[in-house]
Formats: sequence, C-alpha cells, structure tokens
Amino acid sequence: MAMQPWFPDAKLGIFIHWGIYSVDGVPESWSFWHGTVPHDQYMAQLGRFAAEKYDPQEWARLFAAAGAKYAVLTAKHHDGVALFDTRESDLSVVKRTPAGRDLVRGYVDALRDHGLKAGLYFSHSDWNHPDYPTLRLPDEASGTNRNRYSTAAPGEEDPQRWERFLAFRRAQIRELVTGYQPDLLWFDGEWERTEEQWRMAELADDLRTSAPRTVLNGRALSFGDYATPEQGVPITAPDGPWELCLTVNDSWGFQPQDTNHKPVHQLVRYFTETIAAGGNLLLDVGPRADGTIPAEQVERLQGLGAWIARHGPAVHGTRAGLPPGHHYGPSTVSPDRRTLYLITFDAPRHAVSVRGLRTPVRRVTVLGTGRELAHHTVGGMAEVPGVLWIDAPGAVDLDEHATVLAVELDGELDLYRGHGRG
Repeated sequence: MAMQPWFPDAKLGIFIHWGIYSVDGVPESWSFWHGTVPHDQYMAQLGRFAAEKYDPQEWARLFAAAGAKYAVLTAKHHDGVALFDTRESDLSVVKRTPAGRDLVRGYVDALRDHGLKAGLYFSHSDWNHPDYPTLRLPDEASGTNRNRYSTAAPGEEDPQRWERFLAFRRAQIRELVTGYQPDLLWFDGEWERTEEQWRMAELADDLRTSAPRTVLNGRALSFGDYATPEQGVPITAPDGPWELCLTVNDSWGFQPQDTNHKPVHQLVRYFTETIAAGGNLLLDVGPRADGTIPAEQVERLQGLGAWIARHGPAVHGTRAGLPPGHHYGPSTVSPDRRTLYLITFDAPRHAVSVRGLRTPVRRVTVLGTGRELAHHTVGGMAEVPGVLWIDAPGAVDLDEHATVLAVELDGELDLYRGHGRG
C-alpha cells in the first residue's frame, strides 16, 4: 500500500475499544483466553449490550475538540463479535445483542461530518470461529495447549478448515472496505501465525485493488504502512511513519475499577515527545456498554485539546524536531524548516539553550502569547556553531502543561552534528 499524506500530518488519533466486554467491564477477549472469566460468562454479555446512549456525533465532536484528526474503532476484536452487520456470521451486535443495529455506520458518518478520518480495527484472529485453531497458553490441568471455544484443533491447521477461515476473514474485510471505505485499517491478532499462513500478500493485493487509499498499520506485517509501538514512547523511533498506542488509564476497554487516569500534563508530555520523534499518538478510550465515554476520559481529551489549540502551529503539519543532544526537551519543525518549536515542561530558571544550530535566528517568541524573548549566541569557531541562549519567559507566559518557544530562523534549519574541534 502507499502511505497517505494525511496520516503523518495528523499527529493525534483516538482509539476506541468498545464491545460486549464493556458490559461487565472485563478485559476485551483476553479475559476468556486467559481463563480469568469463563467463556460462557463472557459471551453472556451479548444479552446485555444495548448501546442505548450511543451518540456517534457526540463522540466525533469530542474527538475534534481534542485536536484529533482520525479515530480507530474496534469493528471486531479477537472475540469475533462484529460491531457491524456482517453477512458472514451471526456473531454480531446486530443479530445477537439488544443494540440490534450496525454501530460502525454511525461512527464513520459522524467522523466524516466533522472532518476526521475513519479507521477500523479488525483482528486477524477469531477465538470464537469454529474453523480457527487458536494458540493458547498451557492448560493448567493437562499441561497442553487447547482451545475450548472452537472445534478446530489448537494451533493445528486442517487445510480445508483453514481455507474456510481465510475465506471468512477475507469476506469480512471486504465488507468493511466496500461498506465503509475506511481511511485506515488497523489490524491486530497477527502474532498467532506467520505472514505466509495469514496469506498476507494475497490480502494486500486485494486491498491494493479495492482500497488503494486505505492506510494499513504494521500488523499487516511486511505490507503495513507504519509501525505501532504500545504504551511507551520508544527510546529510538521506528524508521518511517509510526504511531504510539496509549491508554488514558491502564485499560483498553471500559473497566470501572481502573481509576488510574493519566493527568493532562502527562498526556501532553507523551503527545509532544511522540510528535517530536516523528510519530502520531493514538490515545485510547473505553466507552461503557451504553455508548457513553467516562467523564474522566472526556476531561483528559478536552484538556489535551485545549493545549493543542493554544499551540497549533507547533503540532499539525510539523515534522520531527531536533535529534537528542541539541535541546533538553522535545521539539518540532515547521514544514518549510524555517521555524523551530522548542517545548519545555518545567519553568526555565534562567535560559533555554540550543546546541549545534548553524542557521541564524531572526527572533524568538512564546507561542500562544506572542511575547518576544531576547537571545544571543555564545562561543563557536569556524564550522562549529556556538550555543544559542534564549532568555527564560516570565511567569505570565508559562503554560500550565508545557510552554512552546517559536524560534524563527533566517533560512532552513541546518544543524552541526560533528565532534567539534580540539
């Protein structure tokens, strides 16, 4: 596939883990896979998933206010329960739950009404499909792998049944592509098989024809367009486009006992460190079974959105900033490489410094207030530049979460990366 320009420019997306697991507030799919919740008890949640307060327009308004440019909804998790009206199975919220309707349609339409790109999550694995031989942890009693939920042998592929399953998976993906024209397909569950077993090349060929503008995440393996690290900013950024998947609290789906919500200042830090390294942040929320997003998560999205709104030029459309060693903190650079944005989390005591900057500086301002800051360069010789020192902004210009300094350059950003002269 081909990376679409909207994706690296988006910077922020919203991940939505929503499914029948939100009824009892148990971990999505994994709770029965690990055996912490009996399978029958997990599946009984189908009878109580009503989505009675689901308002996708309200979701879209919230996501837009958060500064997001796209969202990704779990159209089908590993439990095999589809949030869309699939013709390939009766295991859907349309046919098996009181919700009784396609929940993906309204989501896609609402996002596009608000100018956001629509992403759909789809698991290659399906732990409830009768022809899918899932890999399981060793059974405590027998010491062997077994699958209690499908009738396929655990981890062993009967050729005819495996072909049936691959045809089923391919048909459901086609339903998503033809029915919703997603801007992004966020695959998961790939770890249980090799690329060859998944017939990933055939799937990619299908999608090149039917959805050439759809971005694929890295869990399409070598056919993915970008990498997807989870739950922590990588020390070394992946090559090419990438996206950090991060939960607002500690859970992907709704779990009422999990009150460990990250404060806004921490989310701002994750966000700025991610975009400074050239990635997007895919920030996850877990709606309740009725379709409402918990107030604590709404507040976090609104807080992050308020910070982004105050500092828009340093966010959308920017590129990765200075490599490590040039500035103590994240930074981004404008598309024309003539403005450098320095992000400071703490109030500078005396000055902010930048090392190795060859390009002369025209002026420095505090983004959001416009206050101009004095600056000067100390030292340097021949091709080795001195250190740029910027006067610390006053208390009135400091942002409560992160202050951004806009360094306007007299030309394109040019950095010295050598060892100096001695």
